[in-house]
Amino acid sequence: MGHIILTGDRPTGRLHLGHLVGSISQRVELQNSGEYEQIFIEIADAQATTDNSGNIQKVKDNVIEVALDYLSCGIDPSKSTIFLQSEVPELSDLTFYYMNLVTLARLQRNPTVKQEIVYRGFESSIPVGFMTYPISQAADITAFNADIVPVGDDQLPMIEQTREIVRTFNRLYGETLVLPQAVLPKNESCQRLPGTDGQAKMSKSIGNCIYLADSPEEVTRKVMSMYTDPNHLKVDDPGKTEGNPVFVYLDAFCKQKHFEQYFKNSQTGELEYNDLDELKAHYERGGLGDMKIKKFLNYVLQDTLTPIRAKRRELENHISEVYQILFNGSDKARKVASETLARVKQAIGLNYRTDFELINSQVEKYNELHEMSEKKTKSR
Repeated sequence: MGHIILTGDRPTGRLHLGHLVGSISQRVELQNSGEYEQIFIEIADAQATTDNSGNIQKVKDNVIEVALDYLSCGIDPSKSTIFLQSEVPELSDLTFYYMNLVTLARLQRNPTVKQEIVYRGFESSIPVGFMTYPISQAADITAFNADIVPVGDDQLPMIEQTREIVRTFNRLYGETLVLPQAVLPKNESCQRLPGTDGQAKMSKSIGNCIYLADSPEEVTRKVMSMYTDPNHLKVDDPGKTEGNPVFVYLDAFCKQKHFEQYFKNSQTGELEYNDLDELKAHYERGGLGDMKIKKFLNYVLQDTLTPIRAKRRELENHISEVYQILFNGSDKARKVASETLARVKQAIGLNYRTDFELINSQVEKYNELHEMSEKKTKSR
């Protein structure tokens, strides 16, 4: 069996640049490499209800937004299976069985869960479903026999918890589940893109994102208001590039062609800056203002997002077909998950329909009981 990939997103909002560099671009690259037997991409709508139980419409509305983002960025339904989590009920069954393999204390120690609880302000009012997110994710991954899971570094604790569940299950019930491994983006800047406000993570819940579907005007506004080095007050002041969101974004998105297109002198043909290292060096020694680097970043992002916007506009005229892609993918995903669930129940011993040894032994047991009862009755 070849390598199988499982990845996905919660439909709690449109996808943003952090998703693009942290996962989607990598998914497209892996999809087009031809090195993987199957690629499953999940829209985790069921899991999204755990912290949106009072606003299910938000989840439903964002399913199509996420699907459009996927397809606009190059996810090809002929190569990758895009499916809805809620359309594969076998995942809930697997989650239930895996719950018995994890303690509450272990869930509470999960760094990703702890961080998300803080982001959402749950404090002591944590929905049980949200707390079991790592178990649900383990069900998603193992249901499709995935051995490769492309993630950002903030999701590594979730993958480790899945690996713990797999090891425990296989130890108790025999080798049944595939042990997955995480694959991080090659570009370290892509592993966790900061928010436009300088916070450590670009997050839909905080609202510090540049979305893939943002208009050119919205992107420009957000870039020009981005947080930079607070000590770089004047153009001549030395600036800090490390941890500076504008430069982190440039690390993630700019290419050599952008310097040739943007910084090339039309008269002499010479480049003002040959590469990002030269741009950073100028900023660090002073003499380069924030406005200039923001204008360059805006140029880079507009160039990146223009083809994505164009593809999205085309897809928006075929919404019914997009939903059909989701339905077809869900049917395919359910077939695979159903086979995995059958194996899991067989391993645990809850396979009554096919456990003929159990049925026959019970038949013999009660036949013997009846025979003994009849003999006692006759002996009287």
